[in-house]
Amino acid sequence: MASEKAELDGTTPRPGASDGYSDSDGIEGVHSATVNERALLRKLDIRLLPAVSVLYLLSFLDRSNVANARLEGLTTDLGMTGNQYLTGLTLYFIGYVLFEVPCNIVLKRTTPRFWLPTLTLVWGIIATLMGVTQNLSGFFAVRFFLGVAESGLFPGVVFYLSMWYKRTERQYRISLFFSAASLAGAFGGILAYGISQMRGVGGYKGWRWIFILEGLLTIVVSASAYFFITNYPSTTKWLSDDERKFIHARLKADSDATEDEAFRWSEVWLAVKDVKVWLYGLTFHTLSLPLYTLSLFLPTIIKDMGYTAAHSQLLTIPPYALATILTIAWAILSEKSGRRAPWIIASSTLAIIGYIILITNESPTKRPGVSYTGVFFAAAGIYPSVALALSWPANNVSGQTKRATANAMQISIGNLGAVLGTQLYRPNTAPRYLLGHSFALGYLCLNIVVVSILWLVLKKQNKAKELHVEQNPNTAGFLNNDVEKHRGDRHPRWKFNV
Repeated sequence: MASEKAELDGTTPRPGASDGYSDSDGIEGVHSATVNERALLRKLDIRLLPAVSVLYLLSFLDRSNVANARLEGLTTDLGMTGNQYLTGLTLYFIGYVLFEVPCNIVLKRTTPRFWLPTLTLVWGIIATLMGVTQNLSGFFAVRFFLGVAESGLFPGVVFYLSMWYKRTERQYRISLFFSAASLAGAFGGILAYGISQMRGVGGYKGWRWIFILEGLLTIVVSASAYFFITNYPSTTKWLSDDERKFIHARLKADSDATEDEAFRWSEVWLAVKDVKVWLYGLTFHTLSLPLYTLSLFLPTIIKDMGYTAAHSQLLTIPPYALATILTIAWAILSEKSGRRAPWIIASSTLAIIGYIILITNESPTKRPGVSYTGVFFAAAGIYPSVALALSWPANNVSGQTKRATANAMQISIGNLGAVLGTQLYRPNTAPRYLLGHSFALGYLCLNIVVVSILWLVLKKQNKAKELHVEQNPNTAGFLNNDVEKHRGDRHPRWKFNV
C-alpha cells in the first residue's frame, strides 16, 4: 500500500475537473447534430474487424497447417523422426517470442497500413516455401522465420484496436478478432481434406499443396490488405469530419487513444517494471501451452484414436466450431458483466474437465468417443479463456507506448509456454499422450491461480486509487492537461478492469 500511495502522490489538483469516464468534452453536441453513436460503432466494426480478422485467420492457418500436413506424409517424405518434427514446431515459437516486442515498436514508429500487410506478405511467402522444402534443415529454417514474420500481428492488432474503441468496447472486439483462431482450425480441417486430394498433381504430394495453396492465398490477401487496412481515426478518409470529431471526443474522455504520443524508451521501461504486465503475461503463458498443443496436435490426437487421416482432418472441425461460438458468447457475457477474471476461471475450469476426461480414458482406441468428448471440453474452455486474457492489457494499460509494449510482452511471455508444449506430445506417448495432457491440465490449474492473484492485485490497486481520490477530492481528471496525460494507468482516476 505504501508503494501504491507513493505512486499516486504528486497529483496536480484541479477544482471541478472531471474523471476519465465522462462522455463530455463536446460529444453531445456532435451527436445531436449528425452522428449516431450506435450506427458509427457498427460502421467501425464492419470496416475494421473483418479486415484484421482475415489476417489473423490466415496467420493461424499458416502456423497450424503443419499438423494437417503431418497426416499427409510430411515427416515421412522429409525423412524426419517424430522428435525432429517437434523441434521444428519449437523453432517457430522461438522466432515468435524473440520478435514480439521489436515488431510492436516498429508498428508504433510506422503505421498499421504499412506494417500489418507487410508482415502478412512476408509470412505468406515463407509459408509457400514450406511446400517446396526438400530436407530437414529447410523445414527448420522455414518454421523459425515463419515465427519471426507472424510475431507482430496479434499484439499489433490489439494495440491498433485500442486506438479506435473505448475501453469498455475493446474486450468484445478483440475476442471477435481472436475467434478467427478457432475458425482457422475448422477451416484448416476442411481445406486440408480437400487439398490433400490433389496428391500427385504436378508431381507434388498432398501435404506440399496444403502449404503452397494456403501460402499463395495469404500472399494475395496481403497485397489487397495495403488497401483495406486503415490507419488511425484522425487520418481515415472513410470517416466524415463530424464522425472523426465524435470519435476523438469520446476517446479523449475515456483513454489515451487521441494523444499524439511520441515513442519514448522510458514508457517501454515502465511496462517492464509493472508487475501487472508480468501477470498478464503469465496469464497467457498458462494458457498458451494447452492452446498450441491442441491446435498443433489435435489431428494426430484424433488419428491415434483409431481414425483414418482423412476422417481425422474432418473430425477436427466440430470442436473448433464449438470453440468459436463459445469464444464470442463468453466475450458478450464478460462485457455485460464488466468482469474478466471470473469468466476466465470458469472457462479454464471447463478445459480442465476436458483434460481429466482425456487422461482418465485408459484406452482411446477402444473408447474413442470418450476421448473425443474430452477434446470438445478442452477446446470449448481454452479458446474463450485466451480471448479474454489477451484483451485484458488492452483495457488496463495506458499510455500508448507502454500498452504496445505490454501487449507484446504478454505474447512473448505467454508463448514460452508454447515452446515447452511443442516438446510434450512425443510419438512414444501415443495414443494416451499422458505427458502432454498432464502438462496441459497442470498449466490450466496454474492459470486459475495466476488469474486469481491478478484479480486481487487489480482490486487492491483500485481501492488504493479510490482512497486517494476520497482524501483528495480535487484530484485532476484523467487526460485533463499535459501533466496528467503522461501518467497513464498510474493516474488515481484510472480504474482497472477486473
